[in-house]
This record gives sequence, structure tokens and C-alpha cells, in this order.
Amino acid sequence: MPTRSVLMVLFDGVQSLDVSGPLEVFHAGGYAVTTASPGGRPVRTSSGLTLLPDTDLDLAAPAHTLLVPGGAGTREVVDPGLLVRIAALAAEARRVVSVCTGTFLLAAAGLLAGRRVTTHWRHCATLAAQYPELTVDPEPIYVRDGRFLSSAGVTAGIDLALHLVEEDLGRDAALAIARELVVFLRRPGGQAQFSAQLSAQLAERDPVREVQRWITEHPEDDLSVESLARRAALSPRQFARVFTADVGVTPGRYVAGARLEAARRRLEDTRDGVEQIARACGYGSAEAMRRAFARTLATTPADYRRRTR
Repeated sequence: MPTRSVLMVLFDGVQSLDVSGPLEVFHAGGYAVTTASPGGRPVRTSSGLTLLPDTDLDLAAPAHTLLVPGGAGTREVVDPGLLVRIAALAAEARRVVSVCTGTFLLAAAGLLAGRRVTTHWRHCATLAAQYPELTVDPEPIYVRDGRFLSSAGVTAGIDLALHLVEEDLGRDAALAIARELVVFLRRPGGQAQFSAQLSAQLAERDPVREVQRWITEHPEDDLSVESLARRAALSPRQFARVFTADVGVTPGRYVAGARLEAARRRLEDTRDGVEQIARACGYGSAEAMRRAFARTLATTPADYRRRTR
């Protein structure tokens, strides 16, 4: 079967962007994309948009890549016939991909036992409780386990689709598509669903948001509670209390996460040495950075770079 053939499963309650985001990426890459629903009937998305599929799911030909999107319809009563058909198509596909809560359908179809997966952060605990045979990782944007790939919420489907284009056609093709769609070429699969920059938007108080911005832009600086409190014009005790209340973690934990994220990005996107990255990210020494990676990611900076580049 052609490498650039994709079959996308549609159903009532599907998330429209889980469908349209990857579809736009694959279409721009010249893939043959087919959409199919039970009975070939139009489906109503969770936002009320109606989608007209290309064909009946029972008549759809197997494709190189089977893509199962998410949406509210994955967590309602699901037609057993839909699961049987997904399992049959997955058996003939070279790659099986889920976007957001599409992971629930693959799990319900009996396809993911013993595998590492992810889904939208809000539903990871539910997925793990319903399917204890899975290893559910709530942090990554997408996860690959053999021929099965699962992605986090909504726009992460675009990241995963670009990853697959890069795998199939090379970096230049994926970059051209990303530029056309005005999106980042690659948020690596290992990047957290909640980045430090994203969480900085959640604080209620302006001084806290300003401190968060400073932390992410200056990981090499003195980021002690005392130093950050001066920047926020608060006493250290008051700053620690306000920061923890707004952000949900202590300043120390936030700084550790921001430094780790900065180090990961430099390992992914630059050729700088580990010592240089450790200094630039505020670790002081390569050994301190190695300990942080071992403690949080169960790997070394060198191994992390090999896996993500």
C-alpha cells in the first residue's frame, strides 16, 4: 500500500480540529487522505460542525496510516461495530495513530495492551483507570510505541502529523508545510504538554506572571526565592505564598522545571556541549544537570539528545 495513504475515522462527537489539523498537514504533503464513518453518514462534531465523509467505514480500503481522532464521542457509549472495524483496519495498517482522546477508542478496541501512550492531560487519569494494562504518560505531546502513536490534546495532532511527514518525506518537506500553515515545524514528542511559557499565562497576579517570564527567559540567573521576591517587590515569605497559590507549585519546583525545559530545548535544537548548556540553563555544572535529567526523565542529557534529534 502507498506510504502516503491515510484513512481517518469519523464518528459523531468527534473533535473537528483533531480531524482538520492533521488532514491539512497530510494534504499539503500530497498524501491520499480518505475520511470514513459508520455507514458513510455525515457526522456532527463536538462543536456542532457537520462533516461529510468520503466513504462507509465498512467499505474503506486499508491505508498505510490509520488515524483515529478524539472528541466527546470517544467517551460516550461507543458502537461495538466501530471498535471491531477499527481493530480490523489497524491490523492491516503500518501505522496506527490516535489524536487526543482517540486513544480511548484504540484501547477499547484492544489494540494498546502493554503499550505506552498519552492523551489530553485532562483525561490521562481516566484512561489509566479504565485501562490499567496501559502505561499512560500525561506529559509528552506525543508518544511512539512500535507502530502505534498517540498524541495529546487537539493541536498536538498537528505536531504528530508533521513528525510523520518528516519521517516519510524528510525535514525540508515538513518545514515547507509548517511554514505554509504558519506553525512550528516540531514541538518534540518529549516536550511537556504544559510548558513553562504556557503555565505563565495562568497566574492571576501581574507580578507573578512577570517573575515567571523572567525565569523562562533567564534560567542562568540567580533564581532564589529572595532574588525573585525582590523582582516582585514582595517579601520572600509573601512571594513564596502568593506564587504557590497562583501557580500551583513552589518557586523552587517551578525554577527546576523551567531550567529542565530550557536544557531540553537546547539539546534538541543546538549542537552546544552539555557543559555549555548546563551553564546557560543555570545548573552550574554538567553533573548537576545530569542529576536533574536522571531524577525527572530517567535518562542522561546525552541519551535525551540522541533520542530527540
